[in-house]
Amino acid sequence: MRSGIAAAIGLWLALVGAPTVAAPARIATQKHEVRVEPVATGLRAPWSLALLPGGDILVTEKAGALRILRGGREPAAPVAGVPQVAARGQGGLLDVVAHPQFEQNRLVYLSYSAAGSAGGDAIGTEVARGRLDCSAEQCTLRGTEVIFRQQPKLGTAFHFGSRLVWARDGSLFVTLGDRGHQDLAQALDNHIGKVVRIDESGAPAAGNPFLDRTDARPEVFSYGNRNVQGAALHPLTGKLWSHEHGPRGGDELNIIEAGRNYGWPVITFGRTYDTNQPIGEGTERQDVVKAVRTWVPSVAPSGLAFYDGDAFPGWRGSLFLGTLREQRLIRLTLDRERVTDEERIEGFGRIRTVRVDARGHVYVLSETDGALYRLTPVR
Repeated sequence: MRSGIAAAIGLWLALVGAPTVAAPARIATQKHEVRVEPVATGLRAPWSLALLPGGDILVTEKAGALRILRGGREPAAPVAGVPQVAARGQGGLLDVVAHPQFEQNRLVYLSYSAAGSAGGDAIGTEVARGRLDCSAEQCTLRGTEVIFRQQPKLGTAFHFGSRLVWARDGSLFVTLGDRGHQDLAQALDNHIGKVVRIDESGAPAAGNPFLDRTDARPEVFSYGNRNVQGAALHPLTGKLWSHEHGPRGGDELNIIEAGRNYGWPVITFGRTYDTNQPIGEGTERQDVVKAVRTWVPSVAPSGLAFYDGDAFPGWRGSLFLGTLREQRLIRLTLDRERVTDEERIEGFGRIRTVRVDARGHVYVLSETDGALYRLTPVR
């Protein structure tokens, strides 16, 4: 009965949108007094955003709409040319990033859940790209093409991962969840529970750790990842940092290294949902990368951004992540690759994505409010 009620509530929220809870106009944090400015409201289940050169902002909505905020105005008609999305459960239109040379090539990359060509219930994460072309009335992705398909597609509707991060060499990291088939995360012959690395056209990136192995997919960069919904490149080291959801605890902050095993489901702090029993063999093993930070109980992290801007000097060197369960913005203070402090900032509901612009302003995308907020300093 309880699962039926939960499903009914989820369907109602998908149809009418989550209730609006406005963020406060000002927030006092440990280091700064912060002004909270609504950039856009009325978004329906927003998932991610891309800050484009020139000030335009792209926002994804899970049901399949890509919105563009032009000149600070509210979103109007959705961007045309978006690939067909299978919006089921946790799936839908998810991450969006611009190409590093966007000002020259206008390329936009999207991750989303999609059905297979043969139809049926099986779906999986795909990545597509298209050239953004805007007139005064309409923006369109032209020449949209699928460059990557997660294999295999599966019948479950959760744990898609789907964050996109550009590496310094121009390759693209794609995070891929375990889709509820956790045992596949330890096998290298699939894309389930992996971080993959591809080039800008979708081919396996040069230097990937398993390129020469016949028992592995050439795109695989790391494995044993449960559901990475936050990833960002360290501004000084260029290393990929990520966090992932654990069950009933065991959320992890990791530094993703080539060819390494991140443990799921054999090494984890997570517990089963039904009996609350420990999962796997234990919490440490020599060949498994130890997490930088683990949360027990779970905070359900989503979105990740390093801060090295000028607007908030006291935040330099921090790492921001949103949370879904905690419904707070978390700021981690770092000493190189070690977390030394944690601040939890309330007021935004369920946070899907955090970004930082060139001026050092922080953008927070709230699923609860259906709103995008910009954090600026109170002078």
